[in-house]
Amino acid sequence: MAPEARIKTFLKNSATALCAGAVVLSSFSLGAEAARRHYRSHHHHLPALAAAPPRALPYPQLPLPFEIPGAQYLPLTWADVKGWSDDDHLAAYKTFRASCRTINAQTGAAEPKALGGSLSEPCRAAKSLELADDAKARTFFEQNFAPLRISRLGEPDGFVTGYYEPVLEGSRTQTEIYNVPVYRRPSNLFVRGYKQDSVSLPNKGPVYRKIGRRKLVPYYDRGEIEDGKIAGRGLEIAWLKDPTDLLFAQIQGSARIKFDDGGTVRLNYDAYNGYPYTAVGRVLIERGIIPKEEMSMQKIREWMAQNPDGAKDLRRQNRSYIFFREVNLSDKEEAVGAQGIPLTAGRSIAVDKALHVYGTPFFIEGELPIDSERSKTPFHRLMIAQDTGSAIIGPARADLYFGAGADAGRVSGRLRHPMHFVMLVPKGLDPTARAAKLPVPDPRPSEKIAKLFPQTDPAKDSARDSAKDQTKPAAPAAAVAQGKGETVAVANPVPLPVPRPLIEPVQESRRPVKNRPHRQQ
Repeated sequence: MAPEARIKTFLKNSATALCAGAVVLSSFSLGAEAARRHYRSHHHHLPALAAAPPRALPYPQLPLPFEIPGAQYLPLTWADVKGWSDDDHLAAYKTFRASCRTINAQTGAAEPKALGGSLSEPCRAAKSLELADDAKARTFFEQNFAPLRISRLGEPDGFVTGYYEPVLEGSRTQTEIYNVPVYRRPSNLFVRGYKQDSVSLPNKGPVYRKIGRRKLVPYYDRGEIEDGKIAGRGLEIAWLKDPTDLLFAQIQGSARIKFDDGGTVRLNYDAYNGYPYTAVGRVLIERGIIPKEEMSMQKIREWMAQNPDGAKDLRRQNRSYIFFREVNLSDKEEAVGAQGIPLTAGRSIAVDKALHVYGTPFFIEGELPIDSERSKTPFHRLMIAQDTGSAIIGPARADLYFGAGADAGRVSGRLRHPMHFVMLVPKGLDPTARAAKLPVPDPRPSEKIAKLFPQTDPAKDSARDSAKDQTKPAAPAAAVAQGKGETVAVANPVPLPVPRPLIEPVQESRRPVKNRPHRQQ
């Protein structure tokens, strides 16, 4: 073959080989891309794993033994309760049984408070016990209750005031002498969550005046009511001589009004106008009119009688206004408390209804000016929670009820004193017994063991220890120190545990993936 022909044949074969190689390379590239897509679709979009369940706490969720917001308490023995053996337990027992009539009649869920429905058990026991002996009454309380010292958090004592039922002169009709109206609850007074004709409305929270069917505005305050905003609507129950008498009847929450014809009307709290209570005595103290140490209800009355214009302004500082309802009680019966039963003079108290349950016994101990303003009469008495008041706030805060009339008013008007409070908790809710059932953390080492094996930080002490080792001989592993007949082993500090070393995971060599040849369609 001629040289020119050989060269042409070689070039033709080379071009054919290059074309075939290009086709093979393109097929290989398409197969690799298909393999990558297949791998991503099958290995990079796995379904999300289910979330791991939360770890269980190391201790079970058990209810606390006893919990009153803002309170601190200390379990006591009966021997620790000062004056307990000197009280008239039979009188307290009779008052407690009066509360039990209401408690035993209750149905439904217990109140969400510390005591809850735990008083039902001792009340069932008292239902069939007609006790007439003081020793047996004392035994009843000791067998069914546990004493618990209670006070506001951070304070050593509680605080007491006194209240009573005023007996006032009045008239059924308005005259020149009797021209201060005593109002019943207006029909346009509205409290959310209550019907307008409810028997008794709360003494806390907002109160509205309903205009039409839907519009609600805050109710009139004391100044507006005294200026006649609700006058002439037939709301007058009776008429009094002095607006100061009405103010103190509203502060006490009840009153007896005696008429010229010999008749009497008994009044009880029914509703208020929604404004917070402001103590007029505190206003006089802040204005420097009456010193704090001399403050009493009698002092307030005297100042208001001598300063009529100032008395009007002072009353209006307390924007809260109380509306009354008539109750069917004879003059021999005491005022009805918020629990719905007649109070017992000297044994009933008003407490914070947001924290406590009606019927709870409280032993109150200390000194009070009972006999006179300057006296320090020992007072240790078991009293029963049967009432409440808007100014009674806190776990160890009580208003002591002293009965009706001027004498009770003089005693209660001078009480503003710190006292010890011991709350009687039913045995079924004994905080000490319930606390014993709660799990406790692992015990700490004893003080002796802690001294023998002090824990130190090697990182911080390494430099100091190395310096000491250069100047002093090495200490023995353990030495014995003797003193006053005792032999105590002294050991070197136990080193802290070494942190777990960080181990890097071994990277395994990955075998090459064999690509399958791309199947032509």
